[in-house]
Parts: sequence; structure tokens; C-alpha cells
Amino acid sequence: MTELPPVRVVRGTPDEDEVAALIAGLAAAQQDDVEPAAPAPRSAWRRGAGRSGDGFGRTGDDWRWSLR
Repeated sequence: MTELPPVRVVRGTPDEDEVAALIAGLAAAQQDDVEPAAPAPRSAWRRGAGRSGDGFGRTGDDWRWSLR
């Protein structure tokens, strides 16, 4: 008994590039063992950027008053 192909073209005539893209997409979707990349650690310069209530960045003129 012969095995049926897992993908069958129902309509149209795909060229080699389209078939290659389809196979690459199916192969990528089938890979389960790939772990997502770990997020990059935040630099020391950016660690405090998301804090609120630290006294900085309340108005658009804070940069002017920082020199006084």
C-alpha cells in the first residue's frame, strides 16, 4: 500500500519558489523543540527608565531646570 503525500495541490500550478516556501513553512511549523530566545538583559542605563514617581520627567521643561 502506497502512502499518500501529506500535501496536495488542489488548484493552480505552483512554481518551484512557491513549493519551496510552502515546504519551509510546514517544516518550521512542525519544529516543537525550538525554545524561544531569552530576552536581552536591560542595561544599567535603562533599568530605572520605567519607574514612575522618581521625580524626573514630570514636565517638558525638566531638562532646563536640571542645569540649575
